[in-house]
Amino acid sequence: MFKNKSYIGIAFIVLIFGIYAVPKIVSRIQNSDVVKADRLDKLSSDSNAEVALEKIGPAPKFDLINQDGKKITNETYKGKVYVLEFFFTTCPSICPKMNQSMLIIEKKFFGNPNFGIVSITIDPMHDTPEVLKSHAELLGVKSSNWNFLTGDRQTIFDLANKGFNLYAGENSKVNGGFEHSGMFALIDKNGNIRCRKDEFRNPILYYDGLDKKGVRDIQQDISILLAE
Repeated sequence: MFKNKSYIGIAFIVLIFGIYAVPKIVSRIQNSDVVKADRLDKLSSDSNAEVALEKIGPAPKFDLINQDGKKITNETYKGKVYVLEFFFTTCPSICPKMNQSMLIIEKKFFGNPNFGIVSITIDPMHDTPEVLKSHAELLGVKSSNWNFLTGDRQTIFDLANKGFNLYAGENSKVNGGFEHSGMFALIDKNGNIRCRKDEFRNPILYYDGLDKKGVRDIQQDISILLAE
């Protein structure tokens, strides 16, 4: 007896829902409002945000030596879009992942003379040009526009911490003796740091080199800058 009453109650609720909801659903379909769901609106908004990249300001100047013993400065990359990172060859933690992310970026834009990569060591006492050259060969780097740079230790630390605000420092308590940011800086053809905005419309400043989304985002934004 109670079971039958339960079925009747459920049927009544379904009937009321149908009377209320079905006409609204039909109306939305007729007015093409279904395709204007919040998710699609957000995707559309994000897509527009990617087109207008924020200009943070001029990238700090640098004057360092590459893996071939040649002087490389920010002027070397004038007229080019490039990605810059801080790393060291004996890093046992995040650097191998950053290296792989950079290789993905290199492959995407390989052969484009207007694109380059800058990898600056934070352990110049160990990472001589010869060591950096061996490291590049070990990674399988192919681009002539990818420079691995070394130089004066304090100059490099100031460039990282005061110039780009990408943390780098010594720490005897961590494996490898150094710690640093895993973020990538994106610089346009005019030497300006550029970036997209987050979901709250704030500039992200730098791209996460340890995250697949970060790598995908920076590839998209490199393409935008190359087309400017």
